[in-house]
Amino acid sequence: MAAATLLLSLSSGGVIAAEETPKRGGILTYMIPADAPPSFDGHRENTFATIHAMAPFYSVLVRADPENPASTADFVCDLCTAIPEPTDNGRTYTFTIRGDVKFTDGSPLTADDVAASWNEIVFPPDGVISVRRGYYSMIDKIEAPDPKTVVFHLKYGTKAFIPALADPYSFIYKKAILDRDPHWYESNVLGSGPFRLKEYQAGQSIAGERNPDYYRARLPYLDGFVGIFSEKQAVRVAAIKSDRAAIEFRSFPPATRDELKAALGDQITVQESDWNCGSLVTLNHKHKPFDDVRVRRALTLAFDRWNGATGMSKISIMKTVGGVAFPSSPLAATKAELEQLAGYWPDIEKSRTEARRLLHEAGADNLSFELLNRNVDQPYKFNALWAIGEWSKIGVHATQRVLSTGPFTEAMNNAEFAAAIDGDCQNIVNPLLDGTKYLPHSVSTANFANFEDPEEVDLYNRMLRETDFTKQRALMREFEKLVLDTHAHEILLLWRYRIVPYRSYVKGFKISPSHYVNQDLAQIWLDK
Repeated sequence: MAAATLLLSLSSGGVIAAEETPKRGGILTYMIPADAPPSFDGHRENTFATIHAMAPFYSVLVRADPENPASTADFVCDLCTAIPEPTDNGRTYTFTIRGDVKFTDGSPLTADDVAASWNEIVFPPDGVISVRRGYYSMIDKIEAPDPKTVVFHLKYGTKAFIPALADPYSFIYKKAILDRDPHWYESNVLGSGPFRLKEYQAGQSIAGERNPDYYRARLPYLDGFVGIFSEKQAVRVAAIKSDRAAIEFRSFPPATRDELKAALGDQITVQESDWNCGSLVTLNHKHKPFDDVRVRRALTLAFDRWNGATGMSKISIMKTVGGVAFPSSPLAATKAELEQLAGYWPDIEKSRTEARRLLHEAGADNLSFELLNRNVDQPYKFNALWAIGEWSKIGVHATQRVLSTGPFTEAMNNAEFAAAIDGDCQNIVNPLLDGTKYLPHSVSTANFANFEDPEEVDLYNRMLRETDFTKQRALMREFEKLVLDTHAHEILLLWRYRIVPYRSYVKGFKISPSHYVNQDLAQIWLDK
């Protein structure tokens, strides 16, 4: 995929100078803006709370290049020795696995562990959740013919495959444990990453210490880390301001960036980036009246995205109007193309008039419902307030039900909601696979809208297999029109903007368009 544009600014310091030599030692304390991860299992979860807590303990097969995380096209081996060229017309990839890797219990990591982990992700057994299973519809079979070889057999060749393998949640687990209990990793930790678990205090903190047997000899630089869970932004900001914590890897709003810079001057460094993270309202199609496309279209028509983006960007991490594809990617819609979609029309009064007409036609005048939301300030609470305000302008009344991360995730998984504030945060800018969020739950468990749509699935599969860029882009416009307008399966609000202010003694952090990528902390070091 062509590289997406990265908007990067450094308020002070930031980029490691050529003459800087990383220092070893020290404990990094950072904030995790959630109460706790729903579980420890990267294959099961899709929240940043899991990746920010668990990534330091695990290895993956392929990863985004930690030296160039802004790129959307640079991938390197983690457990493999080299990224192979495909054979069999692009349908077979044969990976050689390093022979010097150990789990933190001292046992060797082999190709069997890699294959078993990937088989659980792509072909989960009954009762096991794999939220990114839909990313891997191109995979036919995964096997380990010997202890150092893993072979992926694809149903068809696609350039989306290697970026898909770089998913940072694809932790490599121990096969013997998965065979014994595929749920073990939901509440236990055993990996081969740069750190090993030291302590976990539920809902409070997680601590790791350097793995002395880590296969990359010079890494990690840190002696260890402590991640502190806190839902409240004020608590997290106060921790950085008082130097009880050095960084939050997710994002802060513009006002917080300005507050920290004003208070601490050159003791704070800031990196900023376009963020491959959209925000949605998901409507449960099995909950009346959201089974009626007229109601769904009315609710998206209520939004004044073009003017709303300006206001939201001043108070929140929401900023950019866009469609299904990441706005900085080559497959993204232009402004003129977006204006053809319901909810993106330039005339907001025309849009809201049509919304009221559709509600009346559907017998949904004076519609009221409960909006499920997550107890995270940015951007969940801000998005809910914006949505409720926009809907009120077409006579719709919505109230919030706010839950902490764990119960919120369970409610989404169990379809215990009418409407919900949702997220479409992807780790690698790969618009073809990022579109799986919009596919039916039977195809992609990351979608919670509870619908079936064979037409949409067929269109997506054609787009995934298309190798001509011009034709592929045209198919993306058709797909976008169908899911956001014609069938209105999802309401896409705005795309986010990532702002990370942190203590200037933190070195080795390089921002990317994703808050999931390169979170294993192996490259981080402290200049203090």
